[in-house]
Amino acid sequence: MSKRYHESDIPEAAAALKRGELVAFPTETVYGLGADATNVDAVGKVYAAKGRPSDNPLIVTVADAAMVGQYATITPAAAKLMATFCPGPLTMILNILPGRLSMKVTGGLQTAAFRNPDNALTRKLIATAGIPIVGPSANTSGKPSPTTADHVLHDLAGKIAGVLDDGPTRVGVESTIVDLTVTPPAILRPGAIGPDELEPILGPVDSAIHHVGKNEAPKAPGMKYKHYAPSAQVVVVDDPGQFPEAVEWAKKTGQTFGILATDPILAKFSAVLGYSLGQDIKSATHALFAGLRWFDLHPDVTLVLAQAFSHSELSMAYMNRLLKSAGNVHYQPNMPTDSF
Repeated sequence: MSKRYHESDIPEAAAALKRGELVAFPTETVYGLGADATNVDAVGKVYAAKGRPSDNPLIVTVADAAMVGQYATITPAAAKLMATFCPGPLTMILNILPGRLSMKVTGGLQTAAFRNPDNALTRKLIATAGIPIVGPSANTSGKPSPTTADHVLHDLAGKIAGVLDDGPTRVGVESTIVDLTVTPPAILRPGAIGPDELEPILGPVDSAIHHVGKNEAPKAPGMKYKHYAPSAQVVVVDDPGQFPEAVEWAKKTGQTFGILATDPILAKFSAVLGYSLGQDIKSATHALFAGLRWFDLHPDVTLVLAQAFSHSELSMAYMNRLLKSAGNVHYQPNMPTDSF
């Protein structure tokens, strides 16, 4: 039985972490799955609970910047970023100090990803435990990331000691990951903090999409394997003007389908099961994972038409997750109706 912890239960949750148990925790982005980052057996439980490939590295979540310095080399660039953005939705890849972290945490690499989340309850949990905790998203590997404690328990009830419940998350997609071990620094996963905010501090930043080969170890989560996918096939509709023809195509497939889009689009197709992304890219980014999970509550839906966004730094994060959930499948005119 997995417990729902609240602020008054933090000492109990911290004790569970120190015993090597798993405790999910809130951040400003998504809920993470916590385990003692210095306990090899506890870290192994994270991979098992999530069904996560062992070469997919884990983020190390810390209470403050001082905790980072116990496990990694803090470069001047890292110090500047931490002073500006921490706590916040930024993860930094740094060179680790010898022997401080298990290779199970780093995916076999000599680097690790560090994050100081902007959530007071989680920072209090880590400080109370006195240990850094690994923090991958608290979901079954490959499924949409959890933005509520209920999402966590849907996937992991019975597999974890409990979840620290702080309500819905604020941002809705995971943190930006920036690799500070390369020149120029590289964004490996887009998030709420984009190149325009990083470059005044770091100078030029490589923001190109990074692909990982079949036999290559990823340096950060979300780079190699299909992620964020509901049970239904997601099809990305690149232009809002394409929705009428995309809906007609979906009808011809004979499948039960739904629409994941903003309110103006949903209003045109009221007869179709839909989940609202709100009014704009900010609300859509916040609602994306909840929407993908919502369609899993409707198992008869096997096809989801999802709205694309473009031309903003926040849309980079949204589209990165949406395209991964869809396996990069886009609606195309004259698309065969037996494609899926």
